[in-house]
Amino acid sequence: MEEQTDKGALHVMAGVEGNHDGRSISPKKFRKKKQQTIDIPKLAEEVRRGLRTSLSKAITLIESSHREHKEQAQKLLQELLPYTGNSIRIGITGVPGAGKSSFIEAFGTMLCNLGKKVAVLAIDPSSSLSGGSILGDKTRMEELSRHKSAFVRPSPSAGTLGGVHKKTRETMLLCEAAGYDVILIETVGVGQSETYVRGMVDFFLLLVLTGAGDELQGMKKGIMELADGIIVHKSDGDNMPKAKKTVREYLQILHFLQPATPGWISKALPVSSIKKIGLTDVWDMICQFEKTIKDSNYWETRRLEQTREWFQSMITDTLIDSFFNNSDKKGQMKSIEKEILQGEITVTQGVTKLFAKDH
Repeated sequence: MEEQTDKGALHVMAGVEGNHDGRSISPKKFRKKKQQTIDIPKLAEEVRRGLRTSLSKAITLIESSHREHKEQAQKLLQELLPYTGNSIRIGITGVPGAGKSSFIEAFGTMLCNLGKKVAVLAIDPSSSLSGGSILGDKTRMEELSRHKSAFVRPSPSAGTLGGVHKKTRETMLLCEAAGYDVILIETVGVGQSETYVRGMVDFFLLLVLTGAGDELQGMKKGIMELADGIIVHKSDGDNMPKAKKTVREYLQILHFLQPATPGWISKALPVSSIKKIGLTDVWDMICQFEKTIKDSNYWETRRLEQTREWFQSMITDTLIDSFFNNSDKKGQMKSIEKEILQGEITVTQGVTKLFAKDH
């Protein structure tokens, strides 16, 4: 093989001496950014002024599971607590496909146009794998989320029974402190313990569809007994005669049920969010409800009862968390679980053994 001469086609340039990239200064090593301390009094003041970015930041703090964030969140709530409780809290539920998001957008936009400040806490079902929201209600309420008097906050349900995020109550208080006078809480609507929703709102609204014969049979009596108002949704066009018939049938059923709120007779109304039919009737019904219940002095009584229930449920949640975070119990659980799966003991015996004082 012949040697290559200087006149060959291949010409190799001399390399750069020193660093491989030609820089005279070596790059700095990556350093983890130190967590920024949150100025709680400042954040509280910004929330009070109604700054939506600050409200979002405060809600993110509330939802955090970080220990330091939990402490900061409670300090923030303590600062804002005197400015809460001035809104009307409305829970909205219904079977999937009933059009809850469509109704909330139409109803919320109407209220904003009436001069109200509306906050929507849309509780999305959580993914069982990642724990994140899988519906994305904010993307389905484009008009309302753009309104200057509205605040839409989707939150994952995080596996909470009834589809309500465990921090929804505290989020609701933040929204009240920010000056929102109507709080709309949309649930997943899976039919699981909707009493959880009832336990945090003033007015509970149930959305249903036409076809009352089969619908009434499929509708759980327990959920209907919780409703202060029932909306027969998508009442427009060719569906209107069926909708009116369904309203009459629900009114008959409600007549025989125990009232959801003492002193109030639950009502049923036809509504179309697309055609904007019946939305003002719904608001009139809610305003009438507020006046009636406040006149009977039951408004504050219910809220005090709800706070007591909240306190008790928080005790249960804390006990469960502390148990499952106990490293000793985790080891015992694995051992006892193995015994159960091998058929050596029953499940009941396993639980008894786990909670035995001498184990």
